[in-house]
Amino acid sequence: MEFEKLQMIISEVLSIKPEDVKPDMSYVDDLGADSLELFQIIMGLEEEFDIIIDEEEAEKMVTVEDTFRLLSEGSVE
Repeated sequence: MEFEKLQMIISEVLSIKPEDVKPDMSYVDDLGADSLELFQIIMGLEEEFDIIIDEEEAEKMVTVEDTFRLLSEGSVE
């Protein structure tokens, strides 16, 4: 799992530059994402990586690093 792919998905949904997406950033507090945008990010990840992220795992994705760790560990189906 490449961090750059994660950056691209987040940046496309939030209409920001990929390089502005840093690991320690919170989706809500730092990136200003709302619930619809969070849903779109999850959908983008599921499509890009051919995975399913259940609701419990999605709730753990508070920061970009949380998401990267989740995907890297293979904790999703």
